Amino acid sequence: MLSLLRCCRNPARSTEPCIAFTPGLPQEQRRVLESALRVDQAGELAANWIYMGQYAVLGRDPVIGPLIQEMWDQEKKHLVVMNKLQKQHHVRPTALWEIARLAGFGLGAVTALMGKEAAMACTEAVETVIGEHYDDQLKEMEQLPASHSSVPLLRAVIQEFRDDELEHLDIAVENDAQKAPAHALLSTVVGGGCKIAIELCKRI
Repeated sequence: MLSLLRCCRNPARSTEPCIAFTPGLPQEQRRVLESALRVDQAGELAANWIYMGQYAVLGRDPVIGPLIQEMWDQEKKHLVVMNKLQKQHHVRPTALWEIARLAGFGLGAVTALMGKEAAMACTEAVETVIGEHYDDQLKEMEQLPASHSSVPLLRAVIQEFRDDELEHLDIAVENDAQKAPAHALLSTVVGGGCKIAIELCKRI
């Protein structure tokens, strides 16, 4: 199983495909996995563009710039994995793909223009929702048969990604996210928007 995870995490190093969903998976369980991949792919896409927007504004800052780049690099790797899984398992991507991209860049750039603290508050809010979302997915997947080859792999990927997102959350808090003007309002608006986007991407 570890070799399969490495294949998905490092697609450039292997030409071997990761295991695809087999026909034996019941329809309802297949739906759960399809929904998870669809929304996670969209979420990682949006996260990439949020950090891109932040970096476009704050990339030259000697302190915040490298932090944004570091988190963005991790999100790039996440998106590579999700794109690979989506193609291999023949899951339809969300129809909101372009909206996720544009909205992500806009959110990142606008909050960065509001200041370093606001950019970190945006990261804090986004990563809080994503971390909770991944936790919910892991609980939902407990109902799926662990003997099915796709399930342990996807669980491992989601758990690793969740840990990365929570690390980003800690970085944001350590870098004055909660000192942003109107922090509570900003967190509520950004977090609420992320929750709505997750529900939409599951279905559309």
